[in-house]
Amino acid sequence: MTTAAKQPGPSIEKKVAFGFALWRGNADLWGLRDDYAEPLFKGWAKPGPIPPGALGGGPAVEAGETLDAISGYFRLFQPAKGHRFSTDDVLTAWYGTMCCPTARSVLDLGSGLGAVGMIAAWRLAGARFVAVEAQTESVRLARKSACWNGLEDRYEIRQGDFRDRSVLRLEEKFDLILGSPPYFPPGSGVEGDHPQKIACRFETRGDIADYCATAAPRLNRGGIFVCVFPVAPSAQRSRVEAAAAAAGLRIIRWRPVTLREPEPPLLGLFCMVAAGDAPPCARGGVWVEPPLVIRTAEGRIHPEYSVVKMSFGFPP
Repeated sequence: MTTAAKQPGPSIEKKVAFGFALWRGNADLWGLRDDYAEPLFKGWAKPGPIPPGALGGGPAVEAGETLDAISGYFRLFQPAKGHRFSTDDVLTAWYGTMCCPTARSVLDLGSGLGAVGMIAAWRLAGARFVAVEAQTESVRLARKSACWNGLEDRYEIRQGDFRDRSVLRLEEKFDLILGSPPYFPPGSGVEGDHPQKIACRFETRGDIADYCATAAPRLNRGGIFVCVFPVAPSAQRSRVEAAAAAAGLRIIRWRPVTLREPEPPLLGLFCMVAAGDAPPCARGGVWVEPPLVIRTAEGRIHPEYSVVKMSFGFPP
Protein backbone atom coordinates (compact mmCIF):
# COMPACT_ATOMS: atom_id res chain seq x y z
CA MET A 1 0.00 0.00 0.00
CA THR A 2 2.38 2.60 -1.25
CA THR A 3 2.90 4.34 -4.56
CA ALA A 4 6.17 2.49 -5.15
CA ALA A 5 6.21 -0.86 -6.89
CA LYS A 6 8.24 -2.54 -4.21
CA GLN A 7 6.85 -3.98 -0.99
CA PRO A 8 6.72 -1.39 1.81
CA GLY A 9 9.06 -1.84 4.72
CA PRO A 10 8.25 -1.54 8.42
CA SER A 11 7.46 2.17 8.13
CA ILE A 12 4.44 4.45 8.03
CA GLU A 13 3.48 2.92 4.68
CA LYS A 14 3.17 -0.52 6.25
CA LYS A 15 1.16 0.84 9.17
CA VAL A 16 -1.16 2.69 6.78
CA ALA A 17 -1.60 -0.46 4.68
CA PHE A 18 -2.54 -2.57 7.67
CA GLY A 19 -4.92 0.03 9.01
CA PHE A 20 -6.75 0.49 5.74
CA ALA A 21 -7.02 -3.26 5.19
CA LEU A 22 -8.80 -3.67 8.51
CA TRP A 23 -10.83 -0.50 8.15
CA ARG A 24 -12.23 -1.22 4.69
CA GLY A 25 -12.86 -4.92 5.31
CA ASN A 26 -14.50 -5.13 8.71
CA ALA A 27 -18.14 -6.16 8.96
CA ASP A 28 -20.80 -3.97 10.55
CA LEU A 29 -18.41 -1.28 11.77
CA TRP A 30 -21.37 0.90 12.64
CA GLY A 31 -23.54 -1.55 14.60
CA LEU A 32 -26.57 -0.41 12.62
CA ARG A 33 -28.73 -3.52 12.41
CA ASP A 34 -32.09 -2.59 13.90
CA ASP A 35 -35.78 -3.10 13.11
CA TYR A 36 -36.51 -1.81 9.62
CA ALA A 37 -39.36 0.61 10.39
CA GLU A 38 -38.60 1.30 14.06
CA PRO A 39 -38.48 5.14 14.40
CA LEU A 40 -35.91 5.11 17.20
CA PHE A 41 -32.44 3.59 17.41
CA LYS A 42 -30.83 3.67 20.86
CA GLY A 43 -32.77 6.83 21.70
CA TRP A 44 -32.02 8.55 18.37
CA ALA A 45 -34.96 9.47 16.14
CA LYS A 46 -34.25 8.35 12.58
CA PRO A 47 -34.81 11.11 10.01
CA GLY A 48 -35.91 10.97 6.40
CA PRO A 49 -38.45 9.05 4.32
CA ILE A 50 -39.54 5.49 5.06
CA PRO A 51 -38.70 3.44 1.94
CA PRO A 52 -40.82 0.56 0.62
CA GLY A 53 -38.39 -2.02 1.94
CA ALA A 54 -38.96 -0.88 5.52
CA LEU A 55 -42.68 -1.42 5.00
CA GLY A 56 -42.23 -4.97 3.77
CA GLY A 57 -42.07 -4.27 0.05
CA GLY A 58 -38.36 -4.80 -0.58
CA PRO A 59 -36.18 -7.67 -1.79
CA ALA A 60 -35.43 -10.46 0.65
CA VAL A 61 -32.08 -11.06 2.32
CA GLU A 62 -30.52 -14.15 0.75
CA ALA A 63 -27.93 -16.55 2.11
CA GLY A 64 -24.52 -14.90 2.41
CA GLU A 65 -25.99 -11.39 2.58
CA THR A 66 -26.74 -8.85 5.29
CA LEU A 67 -29.05 -5.83 5.14
CA ASP A 68 -27.52 -2.98 7.09
CA ALA A 69 -28.74 0.50 7.96
CA ILE A 70 -27.17 3.50 6.30
CA SER A 71 -28.94 6.89 6.20
CA GLY A 72 -32.15 7.19 8.19
CA TYR A 73 -34.39 4.28 7.17
CA PHE A 74 -32.27 3.45 4.10
CA ARG A 75 -30.56 0.06 3.95
CA LEU A 76 -27.68 -1.49 2.05
CA PHE A 77 -27.34 -5.11 0.97
CA GLN A 78 -23.80 -6.34 1.62
CA PRO A 79 -21.95 -9.66 1.48
CA ALA A 80 -21.63 -11.23 4.89
CA LYS A 81 -18.01 -11.93 3.97
CA GLY A 82 -16.18 -9.70 1.54
CA HIS A 83 -15.99 -5.97 0.88
CA ARG A 84 -18.32 -3.85 2.99
CA PHE A 85 -18.91 -0.11 3.12
CA SER A 86 -16.62 1.93 5.35
CA THR A 87 -15.88 5.40 6.65
CA ASP A 88 -14.21 6.65 3.49
CA ASP A 89 -17.35 5.84 1.45
CA VAL A 90 -19.58 7.63 3.95
CA LEU A 91 -17.33 10.69 4.08
CA THR A 92 -17.21 10.95 0.29
CA ALA A 93 -21.01 11.15 0.12
CA TRP A 94 -21.14 13.68 2.95
CA TYR A 95 -18.40 15.96 1.62
CA GLY A 96 -19.70 15.83 -1.94
CA THR A 97 -23.26 16.74 -1.00
CA MET A 98 -21.96 19.45 1.32
CA CYS A 99 -19.82 20.98 -1.43
CA CYS A 100 -22.64 20.75 -4.00
CA PRO A 101 -25.93 20.80 -2.06
CA THR A 102 -28.10 21.74 -5.07
CA ALA A 103 -26.95 18.97 -7.43
CA ARG A 104 -29.69 17.66 -9.70
CA SER A 105 -27.54 15.11 -11.53
CA VAL A 106 -24.92 12.93 -9.85
CA LEU A 107 -22.39 10.39 -11.13
CA ASP A 108 -20.85 7.79 -8.82
CA LEU A 109 -17.66 6.34 -10.33
CA GLY A 110 -16.66 2.82 -9.32
CA SER A 111 -19.78 2.69 -7.19
CA GLY A 112 -19.27 -0.74 -5.59
CA LEU A 113 -22.14 -1.75 -3.32
CA GLY A 114 -23.68 1.70 -3.68
CA ALA A 115 -22.97 3.19 -0.26
CA VAL A 116 -21.61 6.49 -1.62
CA GLY A 117 -24.41 7.01 -4.11
CA MET A 118 -27.28 5.95 -1.86
CA ILE A 119 -26.18 8.11 1.05
CA ALA A 120 -25.89 10.99 -1.41
CA ALA A 121 -29.35 10.13 -2.79
CA TRP A 122 -30.76 10.28 0.74
CA ARG A 123 -29.35 13.81 1.10
CA LEU A 124 -30.25 14.95 -2.42
CA ALA A 125 -33.93 14.06 -2.66
CA GLY A 126 -35.05 14.23 -6.27
CA ALA A 127 -31.58 14.26 -7.85
CA ARG A 128 -30.93 11.85 -10.74
CA PHE A 129 -28.08 9.37 -10.24
CA VAL A 130 -25.92 7.26 -12.51
CA ALA A 131 -23.67 4.70 -10.80
CA VAL A 132 -21.04 2.74 -12.72
CA GLU A 133 -19.54 -0.47 -11.33
CA ALA A 134 -17.65 -3.32 -13.01
CA GLN A 135 -18.13 -6.19 -10.54
CA THR A 136 -21.20 -8.33 -11.16
CA GLU A 137 -21.87 -9.20 -7.53
CA SER A 138 -21.58 -5.59 -6.39
CA VAL A 139 -24.01 -4.51 -9.11
CA ARG A 140 -26.49 -7.21 -8.12
CA LEU A 141 -26.46 -6.14 -4.48
CA ALA A 142 -26.62 -2.44 -5.34
CA ARG A 143 -29.71 -3.00 -7.48
CA LYS A 144 -31.38 -4.79 -4.58
CA SER A 145 -30.56 -1.85 -2.32
CA ALA A 146 -31.93 0.67 -4.84
CA CYS A 147 -35.17 -1.30 -4.96
CA TRP A 148 -35.40 -1.64 -1.16
CA ASN A 149 -34.82 2.12 -0.76
CA GLY A 150 -37.36 3.12 -3.42
CA LEU A 151 -34.76 4.76 -5.67
CA GLU A 152 -35.26 2.83 -8.91
CA ASP A 153 -36.94 5.69 -10.78
CA ARG A 154 -33.96 8.04 -10.28
CA TYR A 155 -31.00 5.75 -9.67
CA GLU A 156 -29.49 4.02 -12.71
CA ILE A 157 -26.81 1.38 -12.12
CA ARG A 158 -24.64 0.49 -15.10
CA GLN A 159 -22.31 -2.49 -15.13
CA GLY A 160 -18.95 -1.92 -16.78
CA ASP A 161 -15.65 -0.07 -16.64
CA PHE A 162 -16.26 3.66 -16.31
CA ARG A 163 -13.32 4.28 -18.67
CA ASP A 164 -15.32 2.59 -21.46
CA ARG A 165 -17.24 5.21 -23.43
CA SER A 166 -19.87 2.66 -24.36
CA VAL A 167 -20.70 2.52 -20.64
CA LEU A 168 -20.34 6.21 -19.85
CA ARG A 169 -20.73 8.53 -22.82
CA LEU A 170 -18.49 11.57 -23.08
CA GLU A 171 -21.41 13.91 -23.70
CA GLU A 172 -23.13 13.01 -20.42
CA LYS A 173 -22.83 15.84 -17.91
CA PHE A 174 -23.35 15.98 -14.16
CA ASP A 175 -23.52 18.63 -11.44
CA LEU A 176 -21.71 16.40 -8.94
CA ILE A 177 -19.34 13.50 -9.51
CA LEU A 178 -18.25 11.27 -6.62
CA GLY A 179 -15.37 8.83 -6.35
CA SER A 180 -14.01 6.55 -3.65
CA PRO A 181 -11.18 5.02 -5.67
CA PRO A 182 -8.84 2.20 -4.73
CA TYR A 183 -5.72 3.56 -3.13
CA PHE A 184 -2.78 1.38 -4.05
CA PRO A 185 -1.08 -0.06 -7.15
CA PRO A 186 -1.21 -3.85 -7.59
CA GLY A 187 1.72 -5.56 -5.91
CA SER A 188 2.20 -2.85 -3.29
CA GLY A 189 0.59 -4.83 -0.48
CA VAL A 190 -1.10 -8.09 0.48
CA GLU A 191 -4.06 -8.33 -1.88
CA GLY A 192 -5.95 -11.23 -0.27
CA ASP A 193 -8.13 -13.71 -2.08
CA HIS A 194 -11.56 -12.03 -2.23
CA PRO A 195 -12.17 -10.38 -5.64
CA GLN A 196 -14.33 -7.58 -4.25
CA LYS A 197 -11.79 -6.62 -1.62
CA ILE A 198 -8.94 -6.70 -4.13
CA ALA A 199 -10.72 -4.41 -6.58
CA CYS A 200 -11.74 -1.97 -3.85
CA ARG A 201 -8.23 -1.62 -2.40
CA PHE A 202 -5.98 -2.03 -5.42
CA GLU A 203 -5.99 -0.22 -8.76
CA THR A 204 -7.05 -3.11 -10.98
CA ARG A 205 -9.47 -1.00 -13.06
CA GLY A 206 -7.99 2.46 -13.01
CA ASP A 207 -6.32 4.75 -10.51
CA ILE A 208 -6.87 8.26 -9.21
CA ALA A 209 -5.67 9.66 -12.54
CA ASP A 210 -8.41 7.70 -14.34
CA TYR A 211 -11.04 8.98 -11.94
CA CYS A 212 -9.98 12.58 -12.54
CA ALA A 213 -9.70 12.10 -16.30
CA THR A 214 -13.18 10.57 -16.43
CA ALA A 215 -14.77 13.21 -14.22
CA ALA A 216 -13.30 16.34 -15.80
CA PRO A 217 -15.06 16.31 -19.21
CA ARG A 218 -18.36 15.19 -17.68
CA LEU A 219 -18.83 18.07 -15.26
CA ASN A 220 -21.54 20.61 -15.97
CA ARG A 221 -20.40 24.22 -15.86
CA GLY A 222 -19.76 24.94 -12.22
CA GLY A 223 -19.88 21.23 -11.41
CA ILE A 224 -18.00 19.60 -8.55
CA PHE A 225 -15.86 16.46 -8.38
CA VAL A 226 -15.24 15.07 -4.89
CA CYS A 227 -13.07 12.11 -4.01
CA VAL A 228 -11.34 10.57 -1.03
CA PHE A 229 -7.69 9.52 -1.11
CA PRO A 230 -4.83 8.91 1.33
CA VAL A 231 -2.56 11.82 2.21
CA ALA A 232 -0.01 9.65 4.05
CA PRO A 233 2.60 8.93 2.95
CA SER A 234 2.98 12.33 1.26
CA ALA A 235 3.49 10.71 -2.14
CA GLN A 236 -0.18 9.72 -2.10
CA ARG A 237 -1.33 13.32 -1.76
CA SER A 238 1.02 14.22 -4.61
CA ARG A 239 -0.74 11.66 -6.78
CA VAL A 240 -4.09 13.41 -6.27
CA GLU A 241 -2.60 16.80 -7.06
CA ALA A 242 -0.88 15.51 -10.20
CA ALA A 243 -4.01 13.67 -11.36
CA ALA A 244 -6.16 16.77 -10.95
CA ALA A 245 -3.72 18.99 -12.81
CA ALA A 246 -3.33 16.51 -15.69
CA ALA A 247 -7.11 16.32 -16.11
CA GLY A 248 -7.59 20.09 -16.11
CA LEU A 249 -9.14 20.16 -12.64
CA ARG A 250 -8.33 22.49 -9.80
CA ILE A 251 -8.51 21.48 -6.15
CA ILE A 252 -10.24 24.39 -4.45
CA ARG A 253 -10.54 22.89 -0.96
CA TRP A 254 -9.68 19.72 0.89
CA ARG A 255 -10.16 18.39 4.37
CA PRO A 256 -7.70 16.10 6.17
CA VAL A 257 -9.23 13.21 8.11
CA THR A 258 -7.67 11.90 11.33
CA LEU A 259 -8.89 8.46 12.30
CA ARG A 260 -7.87 8.83 15.94
CA GLU A 261 -6.19 11.55 17.95
CA PRO A 262 -3.31 12.35 18.18
CA GLU A 263 -2.35 10.52 14.98
CA PRO A 264 -1.67 12.58 11.84
CA PRO A 265 -4.28 12.59 9.08
CA LEU A 266 -4.30 9.51 6.84
CA LEU A 267 -7.08 10.53 4.45
CA GLY A 268 -8.10 13.61 2.55
CA LEU A 269 -11.44 14.69 1.10
CA PHE A 270 -10.82 16.70 -2.08
CA CYS A 271 -13.19 19.11 -3.82
CA MET A 272 -12.32 19.95 -7.44
CA VAL A 273 -13.76 22.04 -10.25
CA ALA A 274 -12.78 22.51 -13.88
CA ALA A 275 -9.78 24.84 -13.95
CA GLY A 276 -11.69 27.34 -16.07
CA ASP A 277 -14.54 27.43 -13.55
CA ALA A 278 -12.38 28.24 -10.53
CA PRO A 279 -12.84 31.83 -9.31
CA PRO A 280 -9.75 34.05 -9.34
CA CYS A 281 -9.51 33.90 -5.55
CA ALA A 282 -9.13 30.10 -5.75
CA ARG A 283 -6.45 30.07 -8.43
CA GLY A 284 -3.59 31.09 -6.21
CA GLY A 285 -3.91 28.37 -3.60
CA VAL A 286 -6.01 25.69 -1.97
CA TRP A 287 -8.09 26.10 1.16
CA VAL A 288 -6.97 23.41 3.59
CA GLU A 289 -9.70 22.91 6.16
CA PRO A 290 -9.12 21.88 9.77
CA PRO A 291 -8.83 18.09 10.17
CA LEU A 292 -11.99 16.10 10.74
CA VAL A 293 -11.30 13.80 13.70
CA ILE A 294 -13.18 10.50 13.79
CA ARG A 295 -12.23 9.31 17.29
CA THR A 296 -10.69 10.94 20.31
CA ALA A 297 -7.56 9.62 21.99
CA GLU A 298 -9.83 7.72 24.39
CA GLY A 299 -11.55 5.95 21.50
CA ARG A 300 -14.85 7.84 21.65
CA ILE A 301 -16.55 9.34 18.60
CA HIS A 302 -15.35 12.93 18.29
CA PRO A 303 -18.12 15.49 19.03
CA GLU A 304 -17.84 17.10 15.59
CA TYR A 305 -18.01 13.76 13.83
CA SER A 306 -21.12 12.88 15.86
CA VAL A 307 -22.83 15.94 14.38
CA VAL A 308 -21.48 15.16 10.90
CA LYS A 309 -22.93 11.64 11.15
CA MET A 310 -26.36 12.95 12.03
CA SER A 311 -26.25 15.22 8.96
CA PHE A 312 -26.22 12.17 6.69
CA GLY A 313 -28.69 10.17 8.72
CA PHE A 314 -26.40 8.08 10.92
CA PRO A 315 -26.80 7.86 14.70
CA PRO A 316 -24.23 9.91 16.61
